[in-house]
Amino acid sequence: MQPSSPDLGTVVSVRGSVVDIRFDGPLPSIHNILHAEQGRIVVEVLTQRDAHHVRAIALTPTQGLARGMPVQDTGGPLKAPVGKTILSRMFDVFGQAIDRQPAPLDVQWRSVHRAPVALARRSTRSEVFETGIKVIDVLLPLERGGKAGLFGGAGVGKTVLLTEMIHNMVGHQEGVSIFCGIGERCREGEELYRDMLAAGVLPHMVMVFGQMNEPPGSRFRVGHAALTMAEYFRDDEHRDVLLLIDNIFRFIQAGAEVSGLMGQMPSRLGYQPTMGTELSGLEERIANTDSGAITSIQAVYVPADDFTDPAAVHTFSHLSASMVLSRKRASEGLYPAIDPLQSSSKMATPGIVGERHYALAQEIRRTLAQYAQLKDIIAMLGLEQLSPEDRNVVGRARRLERFLTQPFFTTEQFTGMPGKLVSLEDALSGCERILRDEFKDVPESALYMIGKIDEALVKQAANHHEP
Repeated sequence: MQPSSPDLGTVVSVRGSVVDIRFDGPLPSIHNILHAEQGRIVVEVLTQRDAHHVRAIALTPTQGLARGMPVQDTGGPLKAPVGKTILSRMFDVFGQAIDRQPAPLDVQWRSVHRAPVALARRSTRSEVFETGIKVIDVLLPLERGGKAGLFGGAGVGKTVLLTEMIHNMVGHQEGVSIFCGIGERCREGEELYRDMLAAGVLPHMVMVFGQMNEPPGSRFRVGHAALTMAEYFRDDEHRDVLLLIDNIFRFIQAGAEVSGLMGQMPSRLGYQPTMGTELSGLEERIANTDSGAITSIQAVYVPADDFTDPAAVHTFSHLSASMVLSRKRASEGLYPAIDPLQSSSKMATPGIVGERHYALAQEIRRTLAQYAQLKDIIAMLGLEQLSPEDRNVVGRARRLERFLTQPFFTTEQFTGMPGKLVSLEDALSGCERILRDEFKDVPESALYMIGKIDEALVKQAANHHEP
């Protein structure tokens, strides 16, 4: 069958999600979207193989696609809807609403492939972004317009911490939150939608999902679609945007699948040879300009808890703060399970957070590090064998660990404990008072899962009155 018009091609071969198409006329450009079966099957051109053939990756399942079928070139790239009316809505990678409501009216469609902001237009101010979560604000302050990563294996609380941050930020700030689900579970998207609706923050949010069950091409592009929406709010509406990505590892994984299907030789540990450039293409678009900022918090799944995995290493290099969630802390019930000794933030310098905050954070780290060294001795010989000074260090460290836990709003229905938001000043003075031994005689358990430090005294008094 010969195609009748110059922008029609013919399917030559289909291998899973990869489709080879022959065009007798001019070849479609790279990133162009092609439709088959009246738009039921959508593919994106990734390479031009020779004068007549292109190789494309499918963004939809390819069932039913056969050799010889006609393919229509749409003449343009994948586009995402932008505008005020996309707020409080849920979209897929094609910008179609997936929340069972009519499509939003009055939207513009923009290409998802955009260049990062020019260096001359970037803002270079360093401001701290308060989250209301003690351990983050005190030890790993986040940067407004920066990128923070939540690193952890499966089931240590990345998504819970992300949802808590959305809850805290949208409550405080007049910004817009964009949640981008890349290759995560459908259940999480649906639960997040209901939670945000119940919390009343949905009017300030946009959600974009490319779930686990979708083809790799779709998971590979959904991050670009979300970024295009974020750039609209930053550049056109001059608003601050909080971009939450769950999970950036799945973007790298989708790229590896696409690369394997395209027939490229894998590099170390089976990842695609172009992983660095693909990740940079996404991450470098997250930036501050003089008119607005995109602050990004990204969950990063760490395969088999191995932080030397290339996916984790490449992601680390883009971040201004990395929060490492530890399975050991989670098993001890110390939530949020952030390991303060492994985590770091480039904002924790005296020039940005101030002398007092910096000195306090350093002293907290030192105390926790000394306790970590003494743990082996305690396990073998018992606490009694330590010198009095070391015993004091252990007491302070254990109280600090308990004080840096916090009940979350998003887990109220499971724990029965009301969520707490703690200002930076309250968190700092609490840590300071513990380090000055003011709470030496207060039992450790009274400091566990509280907000401000004074709640410990109330808790202690309540325990005393119980028979």
